Amino acid sequence: RGALPLAAARNAGVRRARELRGGLLVLLDVGCIPSPDLLGRYREAAASHSGVLCGPVGYLPPAPAGGYPPTGLAELAVAHPARPVPGDDEVLAAPEPDLFWSLSFATTPDVWDRVGGFCEDYRGYGGEDTDFGHAAAPAGVAVVWVGGAWAWHQHHGAGGTPVQHLDDILRNATVFHDRWGWWPMLGWLDDLREHGLAHVDARGRWVRS
Repeated sequence: RGALPLAAARNAGVRRARELRGGLLVLLDVGCIPSPDLLGRYREAAASHSGVLCGPVGYLPPAPAGGYPPTGLAELAVAHPARPVPGDDEVLAAPEPDLFWSLSFATTPDVWDRVGGFCEDYRGYGGEDTDFGHAAAPAGVAVVWVGGAWAWHQHHGAGGTPVQHLDDILRNATVFHDRWGWWPMLGWLDDLREHGLAHVDARGRWVRS
């Protein structure tokens, strides 16, 4: 089974939404549950901010027997420590393009076209989000964080460096390096090297050990 074409799938979803004359484009990771206020907060922010709108994501603990309760997820979730968490009525500019993620974001068709969508050279896991953020910057597209547009990320047991995606990470890191001139995901790459799974070869490329 080949790597999932995540970047291409997102682009295909946006094309279909536009065929259906969707106005605001909202993309949500398959593992995320939208909060009741997510769509409303994205609509409010889009009315006054032109750019890529990212919402905060709270990480849920393992689901109890019978699944997560329909209410009260905010009390269970923990925000990602490396991402902005604006107040529920705030919109916060994020000058660091590396902070963009596709777990939950919204934008207009016009802004999507300026960025160019996701680069479909990326296949499988890793790199395509960072690429999208860096494509937005030279297009003059700001990445902003929308308080109150919460999504809840369901627990799936994985943590740390996703070694099960080793080949995807190495391939996509190389794609990114060829496009932007530097290596992304260095935390993962260094961890893979420490575990003897990857190394830098004589050409200066990250490869499987």
